[in-house]
Amino acid sequence: MATDCIAQLRFRGDGFPKPVVATFDMAHASSDGGAVLLKALDARLRLTERLAACLSDRRQPGKVQHSVCDLLRQRVFGLALGYADCRDAARLADDPIHKLLLDRDPLSGAALGSQPTLSRFENTVRRGDLYAMAETVADTVLALHRRRLGRRARRITLDLDTTEDPTHGQQEFAFFNGYYGHWCYLPLVATATFNAERQQYLVAALLRPGTGSPSRTAIALLRRLLPKLRRGFPRARLRVRLDAGFAGEALLSFLEAEGLEYVVAVPGNSRLRKRVRRLQGRARRLSRERGRPVRLFRATRYRARRWRQPRRVIMKAEVVWHPGRPPKNNPRFVITNLPDRPATIYRGYCARGVVENRLKELHLGLALDRTSCSRFRANCFRVLLTATAFVLFQELQRRAQRTDCADAQVWTLRERLLKLAVWVERSVRRIVLHLPARFPWRQSWQHLAAALGATP
Repeated sequence: MATDCIAQLRFRGDGFPKPVVATFDMAHASSDGGAVLLKALDARLRLTERLAACLSDRRQPGKVQHSVCDLLRQRVFGLALGYADCRDAARLADDPIHKLLLDRDPLSGAALGSQPTLSRFENTVRRGDLYAMAETVADTVLALHRRRLGRRARRITLDLDTTEDPTHGQQEFAFFNGYYGHWCYLPLVATATFNAERQQYLVAALLRPGTGSPSRTAIALLRRLLPKLRRGFPRARLRVRLDAGFAGEALLSFLEAEGLEYVVAVPGNSRLRKRVRRLQGRARRLSRERGRPVRLFRATRYRARRWRQPRRVIMKAEVVWHPGRPPKNNPRFVITNLPDRPATIYRGYCARGVVENRLKELHLGLALDRTSCSRFRANCFRVLLTATAFVLFQELQRRAQRTDCADAQVWTLRERLLKLAVWVERSVRRIVLHLPARFPWRQSWQHLAAALGATP
C-alpha cells in the first residue's frame, strides 16, 4: 500500500500482461554503483588528494563541516557521473554511493555539501592554487606514463588546440570573438601522444579570455611542460603539432630555440597559392584521368614577411569530390623542420585531428563549457575539475583495453560501467554492494575491478 512518503505508480493497459506497479521504496540504493571503479582508480593515482593539497583553506577550523578534499572529490566525481551543476548536490546529498566515494558511511554518514557550500568553495580559489593544481595534473599524468613506458618512450607528440566556450552572462574576461560571432572563452587544451599510440592523453587544460592570439599562452604552457617531459623522458624526441591559429614568428622561433620537432599549419596566401598552382593543375589533370580524388605533395622553402628566416613548407595539392558537386581544389600548407618525405610529414600532421574527439568528450561528456560563474578564477577552477575527471576516464579507458569498452568514450564508459543500480548493505565488518546479476557489461566491469586491485 502506498503512503505519502512512498511514491507509487501503476501501469495498466494492453502493453503489460498484468498491472505493473512502480514503487520508490528501496532504501539505501543508488543508480551510480559503478562509481566505485573511479574511487579505486583515484586511490591508486592519489589525484584528488594531491589536488586538494594545492588548495588553501581560509575557513575557521571549528566551523568546517566539509573538508577541502571532500568538496573537491564531490565535484570531480559528480562531473564524472554526469552531474555538472552545483545545484545537483541537493539530489545527491544522501546518496549512499556518493557518500562512499567520500569515505563516509554510506548509510549513516553525514550528508554531502550543499549547493551554496560548493559555490563558495569554487569562488574562494586563489591564483596560486590554480597554478599548483595545473602542475599537479600534468605531473600525475606524466608520472603515470613514465611508470608505464620507462625507457620505451622514444617520441612524445604534444598537440595544443583551442576550443570554443560560449558565454551567456556577465562572466569576467568573456569577450566578443569575431571569428565565432559571439561572446565566449577560448580554453587551451594540451595532449601528449607516446610513440605511435593512438590515444592522446590530456596533460593540461587552461581557460583563456575570448580574444587574443593563442600563441602567447602556448609558449607559456610549453615552458612549463618541456622541463617535465625532458626530466621524465630524457631519451624521447619531443614533437609539437599545431593548427594555423598558432602560426607566428614568436612561437616558431621558440620551438626552434628549444630544439623541438614541429609541424604547424599555416594559412594560405597569394604567394603560397602561386607556388602550389602548378602542382594543383597536375592534381586536377590526374583526377580527371583517374576519375577519383587525388593528392600530391611537394616541399618548398618559404619566408613570410615577418619571419626572420626561410622555413620548409609542405604543400598539399588536392582535388576533392562530393556527390552532386563539381571537383574542388583543396590546397593546404604546413611548416616543419622535419626532413622526411612531404607525404609522410603531412600524414603525421593529419593525425592531430583526433584531438577533436578529445575536445568533444570534454564538452559533451564532462561539461567543459559549464563556465557560468561570474568570476574568471572560479571558471578556471571548473575547467581544472573537468580535466581531473577526464584524466580518470582516460586511465579507466586504458585499463579496459581487453574488454568490450576498449574504444569507448566518456559517455559510453559512464553508461556501461558507472550508471549501475546498486543496493548497499552494511555490517560491522564490511560494506556489500548488491549489483544486478544480469548486468550486460558484467564481464568488462569485473575485469576493470580486478585491474584496480579487487580480488575474488
